[in-house]
Amino acid sequence: MNTKIAMLTLAMSCAFAGSAMAMTKVEYKAEKTRISSEYKTAKEKCGALKANAKDICISEAKGAEKVAKAEAEANYEPSVKHTAKVAVAKADAAYDTAKEKCDDLSGNAKDVCVKDAKVAHVKAKEDAKVAKVSAETGNARADKMANVKQEASEDKRTAEYKAAKERCDSLAGVPKDNCVNEAKVKYGMK
Repeated sequence: MNTKIAMLTLAMSCAFAGSAMAMTKVEYKAEKTRISSEYKTAKEKCGALKANAKDICISEAKGAEKVAKAEAEANYEPSVKHTAKVAVAKADAAYDTAKEKCDDLSGNAKDVCVKDAKVAHVKAKEDAKVAKVSAETGNARADKMANVKQEASEDKRTAEYKAAKERCDSLAGVPKDNCVNEAKVKYGMK
C-alpha cells in the first residue's frame, strides 16, 4: 500500500513539475528581447557575405529566431499545442534554409534539391501532427490518431514520390518512363 501511495505521489509531482517550470511573464519578456537582440546580431554578421551565401545566412538567422520564439512561448505556456508549434517552426526553418542552399544549383539538380527539401519538411510537419494528437487524451483520441497517421503517411508518400519523379526528369525516353513507373510502384501512386 505504501508503495502505491509513493508511486502516486511521484506521478503527481512529475505531472505538476512541468507547470512549475513555466517562465514568468517577466522572464518571457526578457527572453523575447534576448531573441530579438541575437537575431539582429546574426543578421549583421550576414552583411559581410555576398550572393547566395548571404541569403543562406539570413535564412538561418530568421529560422533561429522563429524557433527561439516558439520555444520561449512553449516555456512560458507549456502545452501540447506549443510543443507542436516548436516542431513546425524547426521544420519551416530547416526547409527555408534548405531551399536557399538549393539556389546554388541549377537545372534538374536544383529541382531535385528543392523536392528533397520539401520531403524533409513534409515529414517533419506530419510527425509534429502525429505527436500532437498522440499527446491528447480522450475517447476519440484513438480514432483521431488513426486518421492523422494515415494522412501523414499519405502526405509523406506523395512528397517522396514527387521527389523521385523529379529525379527521373534527368532521364529521357524509355529510361525516364521506367523510372517514373518504378517510382509509382514504390510509392503506391496511380
